[in-house]
Amino acid sequence: MSNYLFTSESVSEGHPDKVADQISDAILDAYLKQDANAKVACECLITTGQLIIAGEITSTASVDAVTIAKEVIRDIGYTNSEYGFDYNTATYTNLLHQQSPEINNSVMDGGAGDQGLMFGYATNETKELMPLPIILAHKIMKRQSELRKDGTLEWLLPDAKSQVTVRYENEVPVAIDTVVVSTQHKASVTQATIRQEVIHQIILPVINEYLQDSQPELLINPSGSFTIGGPHGDTGLTGRKIIVDTYGGSCAHGGGAFSGKDASKVDRSAAYAARYVAKHIVASGIADRCTIQISYAIGKEEPTSLLVNLHGTGKVEESKLTAAISQLFDLRPNGIAKMLGLKNPIYLPTAAYGHFGKESLPWEILNEDIIKELSKLSF
Repeated sequence: MSNYLFTSESVSEGHPDKVADQISDAILDAYLKQDANAKVACECLITTGQLIIAGEITSTASVDAVTIAKEVIRDIGYTNSEYGFDYNTATYTNLLHQQSPEINNSVMDGGAGDQGLMFGYATNETKELMPLPIILAHKIMKRQSELRKDGTLEWLLPDAKSQVTVRYENEVPVAIDTVVVSTQHKASVTQATIRQEVIHQIILPVINEYLQDSQPELLINPSGSFTIGGPHGDTGLTGRKIIVDTYGGSCAHGGGAFSGKDASKVDRSAAYAARYVAKHIVASGIADRCTIQISYAIGKEEPTSLLVNLHGTGKVEESKLTAAISQLFDLRPNGIAKMLGLKNPIYLPTAAYGHFGKESLPWEILNEDIIKELSKLSF
């Protein structure tokens, strides 16, 4: 399959599931600021006028999870019940409790906190070494938020979704075929105004950065009015946007969510490590695309498997590359945490607009020495 259409979606920071993700990661960061070795698994459910925080913690830190949640919700923009939630009048239930001693014991000596399989991916079709559809979808949502918060489009409200379809020829993106944006808005604005402003101030500035000559079909609020949104319109849960969080469907997914989990949970840390490995392989020029799969057993340090798939684009034998990865990257849970600095409070910025492709995140920062070593493997 060399010629095809491929679609990815993103959601705004005000989407209920993303609100839950951001609260979970803000609470995680608060624990890590006081206790770098905190073990945190924090999940949230948010609905009309209510937030429930639950999960397991082992830490010496003292954290006011409810106050942190209020700050996150306020910063997103849910300051009025007419917008879908009012952080100041909502009911908060904190059900965080002590982590299971059996799970805690399994990670004490550096073992994985659970079994599981994780994937990482990279492609040279964008400067971020990410698939184009998901990069565009994220950037459209990020711009929606920026124009809402700076008052440029004062009628925008926090909840929104985007979807981008890209046309590929010979596996290369050549045109943007369709863009869908659904954005919550104040009742006072007309759909005609919404369409015009979303197209000219949100969509076109983003897509022109990548494929300027595209003339995509543009669908803006295709169902019509969208005034009822946020947690009032749809209940939000931590960890429900795992494809939005990763590669938009361009890569397989092991099923584990990220937000609210510390680095001992390989669902998160090993997914970051797999991206780090894949990105270095593509950046080194030895492949145009790369998928990495890593798997673990609970309580065990060493991965139970490592798969490298270069999708027929490689300039190196995959078996030779697999051996080199084991030498260049420490894929044990403690090794990953050290390699990528995952015991630092860095997680809230990951909880909206994707965990990959943001140049400031440690698993996105390339190591030139590793790239040089990988380049030596080329045919």
